[in-house]
Amino acid sequence: MISGTHDRQGVIIGPSPPNSAKIAWKLLRPHTLTASFIPVLIGSTLAWKTTGHLHADLLIAMLVASTLIQAATNTFNEYFDYVRGLDTAESVGIAGAITQDGIPPRVILRSAVLMLIFATLVGVYICACSSWWLALIGVVSMLVGYLYTGGPYPIAATPFGEIFAGGFMGSGIVLLSCFIQKGSINAFDVLVSIPSAILIGAILTANNIRDLEGDRNNGRHTLAILLGHKRAVVFLACSLAAASLWVGALVTARMLSPWTLLVLGSLWPSAAAIRVFRVGGKPAQMMLGMKRVAQTNTVFGFLMLAGLLIKP
Repeated sequence: MISGTHDRQGVIIGPSPPNSAKIAWKLLRPHTLTASFIPVLIGSTLAWKTTGHLHADLLIAMLVASTLIQAATNTFNEYFDYVRGLDTAESVGIAGAITQDGIPPRVILRSAVLMLIFATLVGVYICACSSWWLALIGVVSMLVGYLYTGGPYPIAATPFGEIFAGGFMGSGIVLLSCFIQKGSINAFDVLVSIPSAILIGAILTANNIRDLEGDRNNGRHTLAILLGHKRAVVFLACSLAAASLWVGALVTARMLSPWTLLVLGSLWPSAAAIRVFRVGGKPAQMMLGMKRVAQTNTVFGFLMLAGLLIKP
């Protein structure tokens, strides 16, 4: 059906213009953006707990840079999934700026590049205020963001997607945010960053479980494909539980305040996600499971922040 605008008599007088703001918002995949800014907040909070002060300008700059890199990665994913034929008009998910909304592929690609350029400019400011060694890390992070779905051998098509996503967008951002605030990191910071890595990897696992059949038909070799649906769901459940268990272990070791056990509140959305994936079905039927995993990361992150901020 062709949509259009109508005159007062209800006659179609032309096609409706696309809602650019709505398309752009969908393209950024907003439910995944918490994976970019929550690690920044956790790392900055760790530094503040150590030094007693916080550089607000660096916090804002890191939030902007991290969100831009994540958004650029999502946009590259939109472009390359279309180029490789993974996204079609019948695809399930929030992608579809090209196949459903009619945005030219070159516009999507240019948008991703533009976001990386802005992230680079912000990164220059961060380096000038902290250390120029961070420039190398920033370049590697942006390269991974591109190679995640771009290049001849996209990372997303391998069993190592969870490691790269969790390592760079989870632990990596926590530690970078901590470093730019206090000028150093230690073993404690690394240990506290692990749940972020686990949960961001879990978001990717959930996505790959939903897309398992389509990815297999397109020659991909994701971890979900190697494990099969049932074992992939078990792996996802263990990952979601492991994040809370890790915090529990740090509390038992007296490295974290018992208040951080507030993260156990994230077990409800994670259990809801597993119930959806156990039932399985078509990709559209598993979309709710994906959303619940993303919610788990969001709830866990904010409860972790609350636990860190509450004085022991």
